[in-house]
Amino acid sequence: MAISANKVPGIRAAVCHDTYSAERARKSNDAQIICMGARVIGPELAKQIMKSWLESEFAGGGSTAKVEKIKEYERTYISGR
Repeated sequence: MAISANKVPGIRAAVCHDTYSAERARKSNDAQIICMGARVIGPELAKQIMKSWLESEFAGGGSTAKVEKIKEYERTYISGR
């Protein structure tokens, strides 16, 4: 799911398998889509992961340059320059 979602320009999808990866995906990578494996994560853990995801937001700071670099790559790739 994440691989397919990340093919769409402007989308940053992250596979999250615990609350820490969900929080970091949002805070450090400004991810907008969360992906979880149904065969790996049970319903209760999925709820906890989703709660961490929803309570987090992009922190900016040192991660801003990394996210901007991703956006620039997308602009270059999409325009064919």
